[in-house]
Amino acid sequence: MEKRTLGKTGLSLSIVGFGGFHLIEIGSKEAEYLLNAYLDRGGNYIETAASYGDGNSEQKIGRAVSRRRDDFVLATKCEVRDAKGATAIIERSLKNLKTDHVDVLFMHAVQTKEALDAVLAPGGEMEAAEKARKEGKVRFIAISGHGHQPVLQDAVNRHPFDILMTGFNFLDRFNFPEVESKLLPSCLEKGVGVLGMKSVGDGYLYRSWEPAIRYVLSLPVASLVLGMNSREMLEKDLKLAEKFKPMNDAEREKLFKKAPELGDYVCRMCGKCHVNGFDPQGVFRLEAMYDRQMDDRRVDDTALFALRERLRFWFNQKEEAQAAYAAAAVKVDPEKDYSSLNKLCPYGIDIDRKLKVAHDKLSANGYIY
Repeated sequence: MEKRTLGKTGLSLSIVGFGGFHLIEIGSKEAEYLLNAYLDRGGNYIETAASYGDGNSEQKIGRAVSRRRDDFVLATKCEVRDAKGATAIIERSLKNLKTDHVDVLFMHAVQTKEALDAVLAPGGEMEAAEKARKEGKVRFIAISGHGHQPVLQDAVNRHPFDILMTGFNFLDRFNFPEVESKLLPSCLEKGVGVLGMKSVGDGYLYRSWEPAIRYVLSLPVASLVLGMNSREMLEKDLKLAEKFKPMNDAEREKLFKKAPELGDYVCRMCGKCHVNGFDPQGVFRLEAMYDRQMDDRRVDDTALFALRERLRFWFNQKEEAQAAYAAAAVKVDPEKDYSSLNKLCPYGIDIDRKLKVAHDKLSANGYIY
């Protein structure tokens, strides 16, 4: 399996990492099989978090592969923001993982400015992490989060984190484009190692799982963490990694045009419908913040509808999007016919309809599409 260097750390990681969250969904024996099979096939990055099953995932990893500690890079995550509490969590993680050190410790799920301030404040989580590093219990300090690019950008600007992990996928490329266009280049410029996650959008992109993984592996990330909680899933992911070839421009554009998850509703943010001073893309950017453009107000398959309902407010930005729309200088006029813009969209989107659906979502004044 191909390996890539993780920023300035010097660590060489397999392009597919083993994510530990889904280990809480299976038994210890099956977890042991999957983890060892992953290592036997050339994988070398295993990560988990103290909060996954309240230590359950860490314990399964410790039991399964601690005897092979030299064969892989091990990461765990802490979500306790004060130094005393974080120190206790770090010690518990080491015990659960049956090791005297982890290679990477993440400040986990830093989603807001308030959380970042708490991490970096005197007596905060970072103090515990740095103390653990001085004691040889942690090698590198990282930060993770998703959806809120400005917070993560602020984090790497304010503190010399070794590593950053966030979500990358071909749907949220169009919902939170700054993650790829600004945050990723900024990290590369600073030498911050970048890890990817959420390539299949927490399952939402299951109909396009293979191109979804290829899409993220074609970005300049050191490794993509995947949740592999069955033998079938492990085999599929490892085979894809072993034969991986980067997507070319034509393949990427084909994915953007044909992926059913994008269809004829998700705005690809190409800007071709911007005419006469009116920019529909600005409205769609706020809709993307609101619910990731997932609700197209169409009758859908029941299982897909349930999945969409679970994931569309995943990043909890509904109120932020509505406030930004309320303050926007230009809004949608629900009585106006915008259908002349439809012919400008290369992706077949009914822009008139989408504008009015977006206005319905973003308005707090009771407009009903």
